[in-house]
Order: sequence, then structure tokens, then C-alpha cells
Amino acid sequence: MTVKNTTETETQRRRVTKVGVVVGDKMDKTVVVKVERKVLHPMYQKYIKRSSRFHAHDETNECRVGDRVQIEESRPLSKLKRWNVKEIISRAK
Repeated sequence: MTVKNTTETETQRRRVTKVGVVVGDKMDKTVVVKVERKVLHPMYQKYIKRSSRFHAHDETNECRVGDRVQIEESRPLSKLKRWNVKEIISRAK
């Protein structure tokens, strides 16, 4: 019987990341991020915009409404927060 040596990074699963726009920053250390995706309509074969809102943890309270951010999946931090702000891609104008 052979034992396979695996490193810690190989056994951990990659965290999902998404890019979206901050639509709410009223809470302390939390922002609401709106992520849009395009879905093909089954009958009309046209692309439709669909959006989802995620609560993300912003430790430094840097994000403002209109900022484009990248969020990554994390363990549950509260009732609604399951994402962390990874980086701010661009600032609001």
C-alpha cells in the first residue's frame, strides 16, 4: 500500500471569486456588492442580465458606493456574510 504525500494547498479547494459593484456601505465593516451575469434565454436565444447581491466583509471600511471590487468566498462570518473583499479594482468617480 502506498501513501500519497499531498501538500496542504493541494487538498484545499480554490475559493470562488466574483467581481461586482458596491451598492451599500451603511453597515460597519460590511458592504453590499451587486454582481451581474448574462444568461442565455432558452427560447429567444438572447442574453439577459441577471444580478445577485452579496454581503461582504470589509475589515478597513475602505469601500464606498460605486467602487468596483473583487470578493472571495469565506466561512460564514454572520447570518448573511459569506464573502470577503479581496481587492478594490477601481474607485467610484
